[in-house]
Amino acid sequence: MEHIKKVDKSIVSFGQGCEGDPLLSAGVIEPAIRSIRSKTKKGTININTNGSKPDILKKLFDAGLDSIRISMNSVRTKCYNAYFRPIGYTFSDVKKSIAVAGSEKKFISINYLNIPGFTDTPEEIEALLTFIKSQEIDMIQWRNLNFDPVRYLRIMDCVSKQGEPIGMKKLFELVKNSCPKLKNGYFNPPKEKFNLV
Repeated sequence: MEHIKKVDKSIVSFGQGCEGDPLLSAGVIEPAIRSIRSKTKKGTININTNGSKPDILKKLFDAGLDSIRISMNSVRTKCYNAYFRPIGYTFSDVKKSIAVAGSEKKFISINYLNIPGFTDTPEEIEALLTFIKSQEIDMIQWRNLNFDPVRYLRIMDCVSKQGEPIGMKKLFELVKNSCPKLKNGYFNPPKEKFNLV
């Protein structure tokens, strides 16, 4: 509350990727969101998650959560599974979480973990563009995947053969031209900027 009171266009966020998925702590987070929202409508409340529990996410939206950022390395199930190795959830659950956020008219970002030589291949690009349009994604937050690229490409080639990469610069231009309403960035925006192109 102190942060929200003192900072213009403030953001409070649960989960940053290194302390575990905040959806596993919803029993603490939901009352915290309700407490904040009982005192003020100001500030943006965000969650950074793997999107594994759409039913829990719905409860957080009902409590007053404004936006979501979902981490993924790929929008193709086999490639997603090869990196994330999900336990207790599936990539379908991730897509359901995005659908829940969309039905609640919440701001949806993808925390897109990328490596040149994979992210910029025709197969991944085609899947990404289809995914963005079908899921009504508002923003991609482009992140370097801090992983040995040789090992990563070897892992990805085992589950899905890749075509010739086009280069990250061309990929950015292609995404921008194909999805002009999509925001591209690196940080979670405050709700005052959700509708700005």
